[in-house]
Amino acid sequence: MISPVVSALRDNLEAGIILDDMAVQTESLQSNTYFSGLSPEELVSIQKHIFEKAVARGEIVIFEGDPARAVYFVISGVVKVFKTSTDGKEQIIYLARPGDSFNDVPVFGEGLSLASAEAMTQVVLYGMEKDDLEASLRELPKLAENILRLLSQRIEQLISLVEDLSFRRVTGRVAKILLENVEDTNGQRHRLTQQDMAAMAGTAREMIGRSLKLLEDEGKVRLEHNRVVITDKEALREIAGVGI
Repeated sequence: MISPVVSALRDNLEAGIILDDMAVQTESLQSNTYFSGLSPEELVSIQKHIFEKAVARGEIVIFEGDPARAVYFVISGVVKVFKTSTDGKEQIIYLARPGDSFNDVPVFGEGLSLASAEAMTQVVLYGMEKDDLEASLRELPKLAENILRLLSQRIEQLISLVEDLSFRRVTGRVAKILLENVEDTNGQRHRLTQQDMAAMAGTAREMIGRSLKLLEDEGKVRLEHNRVVITDKEALREIAGVGI
């Protein structure tokens, strides 16, 4: 559920009204890599360019091939960024959670959106249009530094995905997905379905089921209804071949 504060903020933004009390928005901006380390004055200059968008679960935010007009920042919820083949097969590139962004690469590349984005839960997004972002970049060197760091991380992320799909066995991919998406003590991580995991691992849903059963038989995980409980994290790390 969207908080009354956020809801009121959205209503006022849609009406073209700027609120004097922007504490909630400032905190949300500061949690994103783009705006980390910016001074209060610099954040104020950014705030006037930010728009908000509430998205229902299952709604498409961006379609692959659409003109890339804005960068989006996840404030709450989970967004999957994915590509779809001509035969309808889906490959999830990454999951964008609070503090993450998406659609940045094509915005800076002056092209079309390279992937689609869909809300996996109810989502609240902030957005910044291309022209406003470019103007802010010219004025704020720290913002440019942050974006360079983020785009570097995005490249590393894509290289890791290629490595997983090319060299890692399905069970290893599943182990890595489980480690990267384990719920915290408050259950804040979005629970993935086997179909979600298949789209992340680049394989069929049946292969995910077999891999989970194998991991359960080996005592690495425990399957409880629609939930996977990790029982041996160190063993999963070894199978995944990563130091998560």
